[in-house]
Amino acid sequence: MIAPYYNKPEQRGFREHFETIADAVDLPQIVYNVPSRTGRSLTADTVVELAGHDSIRGYKAAGGDLGRIGEIVERTRDETFDVLSGNDAETLPILSVGGTGCISVAANVEPQRMGALVWAALDGEYGRARERHQELGPLFRALFRETNPIPVTAAVEIRGHGNGRHRAPLTPLSPELREELAALLAEYDEPETADHHRERRPAPEL
Repeated sequence: MIAPYYNKPEQRGFREHFETIADAVDLPQIVYNVPSRTGRSLTADTVVELAGHDSIRGYKAAGGDLGRIGEIVERTRDETFDVLSGNDAETLPILSVGGTGCISVAANVEPQRMGALVWAALDGEYGRARERHQELGPLFRALFRETNPIPVTAAVEIRGHGNGRHRAPLTPLSPELREELAALLAEYDEPETADHHRERRPAPEL
């Protein structure tokens, strides 16, 4: 559930918005904070209060404030509540302060490498996780050279999936960036190492 955009509600408005939906819909929900898109950010107090709702099970953090994210993790430890990275480049830092995963753009293109990063961090193997983070860094940056989802749609098409089209007003990736992206993706087409193929399993208890 994305935070309301354009009208910039106060924190009370955020709570009422999310709680109204959670009361009306019998599905587990994730609150999505992305101030670069919506113009306003949820506070830690608001997220912690929402975490007490039975249907609100997680928080997708794309606000770039690691201190706030760490506070939310700390204050929701007794809830059935996951804190997830919403920015690929922030996944490793968020996992390091207690986050439990990510909702990733890059995983649409390199799911095994992105999974290897997350599982290494959840296993406490931060040296290996850092290697995966640095390996994927060029892709993280390339996928945001133009407005998301323009580059990732092109990347998936380059890999042979989808048709690369967007609804207006989004436009195709510029030819120059498409060429650069194709060259970068070719570098990732090298044979993958064993840790890119981790079996999915529950995250370890902390």
